[in-house]
Amino acid sequence: MNILVIGASGYVGSHLVPALMHRGHRVRAAARSAATLAARDWVGVECCEADVLKPDTLGSALAGIGVAYYLVHSMGSGKDFQERDRIGAHNFAEAARKAGVGRIVYLGGIQPPGDPSAHLESRRETGEVLRATGLPVTELRAGIVVGPGSAAFEVIRDLVNHLPVMTTPRWVRSRSQPIALGDLIEYLCAVAEVSETAGQTFDVGGPELLSYAELLRQFAEVTGKRSYVISLPVLTPRLSSYWLDLVTSVPASVVRPLIDGLRHDLPADDAAIRRLVPIRLHTYREAVTAALLEERAARMPIRWTEGALAFRGYNPDVSFYSKGAQVRTTVNAPSEGVWELVASIGGQRGYYYADVLWRLRGLLDRCVGGVGMRRGRRHPRDIRSGDALDFWRVVEVEPGKRLTLVAEMKVPGAAALEFEVIADTPTTCTLITAARFHPAGLPGLLYWYLLLPIHDRIFSGMPRAIADRAERATRAAAASDA
Repeated sequence: MNILVIGASGYVGSHLVPALMHRGHRVRAAARSAATLAARDWVGVECCEADVLKPDTLGSALAGIGVAYYLVHSMGSGKDFQERDRIGAHNFAEAARKAGVGRIVYLGGIQPPGDPSAHLESRRETGEVLRATGLPVTELRAGIVVGPGSAAFEVIRDLVNHLPVMTTPRWVRSRSQPIALGDLIEYLCAVAEVSETAGQTFDVGGPELLSYAELLRQFAEVTGKRSYVISLPVLTPRLSSYWLDLVTSVPASVVRPLIDGLRHDLPADDAAIRRLVPIRLHTYREAVTAALLEERAARMPIRWTEGALAFRGYNPDVSFYSKGAQVRTTVNAPSEGVWELVASIGGQRGYYYADVLWRLRGLLDRCVGGVGMRRGRRHPRDIRSGDALDFWRVVEVEPGKRLTLVAEMKVPGAAALEFEVIADTPTTCTLITAARFHPAGLPGLLYWYLLLPIHDRIFSGMPRAIADRAERATRAAAASDA
């Protein structure tokens, strides 16, 4: 079967693609960034760039496709995510109809008995928009998905790791049927192969109906920790979303609409799907154990990937999601000159901005038994994967384009620094600098917030200093040629 997975770079999509390949299907993976898909290093998968908000990118992605999986949602894109979801679903469904696609499979969310949150209402509406073109749509509605990278699962992980004793809002009493990631993927694969599921909507869930307090307690037991939960009725879902933004690393744009949906119990009426696809469902405790084992078994990605355990020091107690920021800097200089500066960073050359603070950080690291800045660089300009660079380790070099460093200093968590140089024209380029920190427990959170003002200054000033130096070198070269 020829299958398209759009949203393949996301959490569910990145697991669904290899599962479909394993079942013998021909799979085309689509996402807004082809580079992100290339980083997955899938063998035998055709990868392409497509954006549901840009209809002209969809035709080629859908050509020759029998079944299309729609795994796109805009929850983390801002307040207008509902409108973006509507437009994206309409564009995709129209393009699929014109391309002669036989069926769409869509992953939505379980709907509550009362008024749904904006997030859950958008997931329901997306299914309706997809069906409006007349194409058969198989919609699976899931609640909490238990697996590394699932927003709800990572909130639970962070709460247990960061707060042994926690005051929680009333929604910890709300109940849901968490489903193991493996079970959800099995359902998604199977419905495309079972003709009776065409045009149908199914709830999917695990075998247990559990409160969020029970989810926290069982996660703590699996990981050998203790979790004490004290419910405070004054904490509304809206207030608790801001609180979670402080004590977890899951992005606020994801947490807030997620928490807004926790006012109701969300049981899954899954009798219909279990008759058509009779699989063994795993308990929540089994799903947590499998999620942690999956992280440990994952191989080193070919580039920095959010949540990869290899970039978290192989420590599952370190948050999956990172704190930090990304800075895009337009540089009026050729990309080659900017890359030369990036590739020469550290050692005797320094970090181009606030070098006194960098040296002070190295001294503090030495004082607590770390490597400090004493290692320097192997070579002043040449850089290779595996090189030690001051208190960093080079984990990836794509010459002329990308450099990824992981911190080897003493730090309560894991830190990474990534530079990407994109040539815009022969004489201009864009420098993308991303600084990321995955906190480990309460000490990691305190470390992050205490140093946030300094980090903000350094990681905004450094790319601008690199740009200024590259532009001065360009002007000097032009003047000497004249």
